[in-house]
Amino acid sequence: MPTEPLTFPMTASGPFDPAREILAMRGERPIARVRYPDGRLGWVVTRYPTIRAVLADHRFSARQELRGSPFSAAEIPPALPGMFIGMDDPDHARYRRLLTGQFTVRRMRRLAARVERIAEEQLDRMEAAGPPADLVREYAAPVPALVICELLGVPYDYRERFQADVTEMIRQNATQEDRQRAMTDVGGHLGELVRRKRAEPADDILGGLVTNGGLTDEELTNIAFMLLGAGFDTTTNVLGLGAFALLLNPGRIPALTDPETADGAVEELLRYLPVVPGTIRAALEDVEVEDVLVRAGESVMVSLPGGNRDPERFPDPDTLDLTRPATGHLAFGHGVHQCLGQQLARVEIRAGFSALFRRFPDLRLAVPPEKVPLRDDMIIYGVHELPVTWGR
Repeated sequence: MPTEPLTFPMTASGPFDPAREILAMRGERPIARVRYPDGRLGWVVTRYPTIRAVLADHRFSARQELRGSPFSAAEIPPALPGMFIGMDDPDHARYRRLLTGQFTVRRMRRLAARVERIAEEQLDRMEAAGPPADLVREYAAPVPALVICELLGVPYDYRERFQADVTEMIRQNATQEDRQRAMTDVGGHLGELVRRKRAEPADDILGGLVTNGGLTDEELTNIAFMLLGAGFDTTTNVLGLGAFALLLNPGRIPALTDPETADGAVEELLRYLPVVPGTIRAALEDVEVEDVLVRAGESVMVSLPGGNRDPERFPDPDTLDLTRPATGHLAFGHGVHQCLGQQLARVEIRAGFSALFRRFPDLRLAVPPEKVPLRDDMIIYGVHELPVTWGR
């Protein structure tokens, strides 16, 4: 192992590849030292089986106050009531059970027709405005925002303000004051929405939780906050970064527009795109990982892109092959904290790409690839803009 620990942020190795340090680790060592911004030493793991083992091991905690942050040296408080992604069982399980029935495969498939209509409506607007267009602003961002706002019962006229606040919260170089202002703004709007749902329950996820969840206003507000953020930014960047990759490899697009192959093609895109850099766990006791002793209290970052590019699990992993059987990828994590909204994300990604490339079969970049601005400054990776054109 190297004497000097890795540091954050790590260096992007290419628009569609994990960080250079992660790629270097892949063939050399499965676990390496990393220094967090607050000065604490922890670990990072990149091998597929090791990542799954850490995420499934109850000796590693998801409690956010125990974990180091790769993005900030500020002390992180315990998760607020309802923010169950930063909790362990039984608190995590109690909240998650209330939402599991809202995100079933059957319900998400029933939602597919509505997602398709939303996608087509956004494409109508983009076509009417004419080329060129920023595909992120005109399509990749509004489609998942509209879907999750509709599911939760959040008024559409709040979408743009919410989108700006979420962007501020996940910008790596945002100040603590900027993040707090954005969080306060979102929380205020959602708290008012919860109070309105109490008075007039509606047939949406938030309305169902108000009626049947037995939750406080604070818990409901925080759950809505968490679901809005999770349901918006990651899918937006899969659509944006995925479109960038596909426009550079147009011969692969038919796999996404053919109903027979679209589901498998979506799984491969999820495997290939390094949108979520990883997640952090804290050791509750001394644990041996890959013949290395991780001490109690140390944080371990699991590199989801590293696992998805593990050649022992996915042969020729750095190639985007939409005919590959990519099931078992780690884009949604693993274990009890695996992404609750993954079926919704699959529906949105499949409908989003299918509608886009059916409507604009001659879609192409409007700028050279090297001019596309990458989200190197954000926690969730992707593209800030994707200038595209079509027609003559």
